[in-house]
Amino acid sequence: MSLSSVLSADAIDSALKDCQAPDSFNPKKFFQLCGLTKKSPQEVKNVFNILDNDASGFIEEEELKFFLQRFSAGARVLTDKETKAFLSAADDDSDGKIGVDEFQAMVLS
Repeated sequence: MSLSSVLSADAIDSALKDCQAPDSFNPKKFFQLCGLTKKSPQEVKNVFNILDNDASGFIEEEELKFFLQRFSAGARVLTDKETKAFLSAADDDSDGKIGVDEFQAMVLS
């Protein structure tokens, strides 16, 4: 499964264009622009599984850094500041990684 099977290419492009500049990434805005906030909980879970590069059941800080590149290979990496802000915004149980329930809560809230 690929992200384009859940989200439209145009919506992904629009979301990526919005955060091209370093330190301009906002996860909530990105999820809205790419259309993820309008998807079902199962579709959000499918996207999580695609983003969970090592299939550990969690998105760790190292995977978050390359978050935008999972949407488009030519996208930039997140800055350390953006990565840490994203992690702290989604990591409700403070275990240093984002589980599927935390990801769904962040996207769908």
